[in-house]
Amino acid sequence: MTERLRPRDLAFLATDSPSTPMHNATLEVFESGTLDHARALELVQDRISYVPRYRQRLQYVPGQLANPLWVDDTEFDLTYHVRRSALPRPGTMDQLRELTARIVSRPLDRSRPLWEVYVIEGLEEGRVAMLSKSHQILVDGVETVDLGQVVMDVDPDQGPLGLDEEWRPRRTPTPAALVLGAVADNLESPRTLLQTVRSGAGAVGRRAESVATRVGQVAGVFSSRPAAVSPVNGELSQQRRIVTVATDLADYRTIRRVHQTTVNDVVLATVTGALRGWLMTRDEALYGIKKLKAVVPMSVIDDELEATSLGTQVIGHEVNLPIGEVSPVVRLLQVSYSFNGHRETGRAVSAQRLTGIAGFAPTTFHALGSRVAARELRRGFHVSVTNVPGPQFPLYAAGAQMLETYPIHPLLPGHALAIGVTSYDGQVFYGITADRDLVPDADVLGQCLLETLEELKDTATDVRPRAPRGRKKKAVKKSEPAGRKPAQKPAQSREKK
Repeated sequence: MTERLRPRDLAFLATDSPSTPMHNATLEVFESGTLDHARALELVQDRISYVPRYRQRLQYVPGQLANPLWVDDTEFDLTYHVRRSALPRPGTMDQLRELTARIVSRPLDRSRPLWEVYVIEGLEEGRVAMLSKSHQILVDGVETVDLGQVVMDVDPDQGPLGLDEEWRPRRTPTPAALVLGAVADNLESPRTLLQTVRSGAGAVGRRAESVATRVGQVAGVFSSRPAAVSPVNGELSQQRRIVTVATDLADYRTIRRVHQTTVNDVVLATVTGALRGWLMTRDEALYGIKKLKAVVPMSVIDDELEATSLGTQVIGHEVNLPIGEVSPVVRLLQVSYSFNGHRETGRAVSAQRLTGIAGFAPTTFHALGSRVAARELRRGFHVSVTNVPGPQFPLYAAGAQMLETYPIHPLLPGHALAIGVTSYDGQVFYGITADRDLVPDADVLGQCLLETLEELKDTATDVRPRAPRGRKKKAVKKSEPAGRKPAQKPAQSREKK
C-alpha cells in the first residue's frame, strides 16, 4: 500500500534548497568498546523494520496530476545510508564539530530514502560518535518516528529483535498506474484535487528555487509578512557551523528551586543571557534591540490537534527573550512569567510525564519541534529554541553507553541560528546550528552559555528559598518520642518538575 505526500509535507519539501537543507540531525558520542561501523550496520538492519518509511523513497506522478507517493525503494542499500567516517587520532571535539558541520550542510539525495547515519571513529579516549540526519518530511510523529528512537536500548545486553529479516520491497507502480491512481484520488476527493492544483506538486524539487518558494507560500510555510530583522537574521549561505555545549542538570535544578521557576525557564533564561553576551561582544547596540522573539515548541494534550504516535501534540509558543535586561534574575523571572499562561491552560505536559511516555525519545520530539518552527515562520520570529527533556538514565547502542547527545536543527530561510537542548542522564546538552558566513563567531555564543549559567548559579547561592505564601514553617523538634516515626516532609517542599 502506498501513501501520498500530504500538502504540509510538500511545503517542507519546497523549502528544501542548497541554502536551507531541511533535515534534522543528532550527534551522539559513545564510550569506547563495542560500537563500530559493522555493529551499527547490524543494529540498523535489525531495527529498521520498526520504521518502514526509512526504506521508502519519493515517487513523482507524471503530469503533476497529484502529490508524490511514498514507495518502497527496490534498490535499497543499507550500506549507502549507514556510512563510516573517521577523524585523525586522537580526534578532538572541535574536529568532530567541523566534520558534523560539513555533513549537515549537504542536502539529502531525493532519489533515495531521505536519511543518513555516519559512524565516526578516531575520537580521543577511543570514543565513537554517531551522526544521524533525517528529512523533515520523513519524521512526522504520526506515521514515522525518528530512527534514533528504535536503535537505543536501556539494557546494554539487549540482543537482536529480528522483527522482519525477510523484507522484500513492493513493486514500484508503473507510470500508467501512477496516473490512474492520481485520477482516482482526485475524483474521490475534490479537496485533494484542489490541494494538488494549488501546490503544484510535480514542481517540487524539479524547478527553480523561485517556483519552490511559491509552492511554500501557497502551503503556508512562507508568508508575505516581512522577515524578522535582527543580528540573527539574513541571507543564508550553503554552509553551517555547529557548536556543542555540555552542562550539569543539577545546576538548573538548584536555580529552579531557589527562584521557584522550572528547568525550562532556566534553560530559556540561559539562552537569553548567552544571546545578550554574544551580541555585546559584537558591539551590537542593545538599546535598539530590547528583545528577541523566539518560538519555543511545547508539548500539550489537545484532542483538537493532530494526534501523534507519542501521546502528545506539539505547538509553538512565542516568548520575547529580554536580552536588553542587565539582571540575570530579572531575565529569569520575565521568561518564567511568559510561560505562566501556557502552564495555566491545563494542556501543558510536564517533563516528568513526557519522559514517562512509552517509547519516548528526544530525537522524535526534536523533529516535531523543527516542523512546528517551520510552520510558525509566518509569525516573524527571530530564533527557535527547542528544549526536550530526556531520560535520566543511560542508554545504549550495540552495548556501548551513550555519553553525550546534541540536537542539530535545520536553519529556516533567513534565520542564522537555531538552538536545540536535550537533558540526558544528569546533563543538559546544547546543539547550536549557525550559518557559517552570518555567524562566524558561533563558538563565542557557546562560551556565553557557560558564563550565563555560572552567573545564574551565583544568584542561587546568595538567595534563600522563599516559604510558600499563607503557610508557616513548622517548628523543628529537638527529639522524637521513642518508637515514633520521623515526620513526613511537607508537600510544598518538593521541587517543581
